[in-house]
Amino acid sequence: MTVGPDRFEQQLRWLRRHGLRGTSMRELLDAESTGHSRGLIGLTFDDGYADFGETVLPALRRYGFTATVFVLAERLGGHNAWDPEGPRKALMTAEEVRRVAADGMEVGSHGMLHQPLGSVSEAALLDEVRRSRTVLERITGQDVRGFCYPYGDVSERVIETVRSTGYDYGCAIWNSALSGRYALPRTYVGDRDRALRLHAKRLRHEWTSRVRR
Repeated sequence: MTVGPDRFEQQLRWLRRHGLRGTSMRELLDAESTGHSRGLIGLTFDDGYADFGETVLPALRRYGFTATVFVLAERLGGHNAWDPEGPRKALMTAEEVRRVAADGMEVGSHGMLHQPLGSVSEAALLDEVRRSRTVLERITGQDVRGFCYPYGDVSERVIETVRSTGYDYGCAIWNSALSGRYALPRTYVGDRDRALRLHAKRLRHEWTSRVRR
């Protein structure tokens, strides 16, 4: 988590104070399909760091929120080896992922190894997308509906692979050149984001989402 525990608590409190409820992407999209998504905001966490279960989950439960955590199926129990210049951070184990899912959080796929998918071979792309889903479904006992593109690296080829292997949606980043259910924009929230910045980011995200529809 790139946000300190105290700041994260403040951000959750800001959401509740403004009549918003944090939800998983699964819950948000299901609510949108029936016209009942007002007041809901999707919360996503990438990579599956161990502090999701240790710090994030308890805070979410205090506020009655849920979230989606996108994990790397082949790095469970390891660390962020794809980021050699950053500090070593532990990733959740398979058992921790299982517990997070049992606690009502959505587990989505972030691939196998955290590779930029736009530049890998067809075989590697299929392995990253399809095998990661199989592994995570075996661990959680639940349908894995969402995929999050490592580094926000997404193309029509990658989207088609995600769609054809049975995923229901894909998460990109807020300024992605692509749009639609398989390139949903997201807004990064960090430790510097207090009330004013959160309000500005919310407005920007709402505007971006409307323009892309």
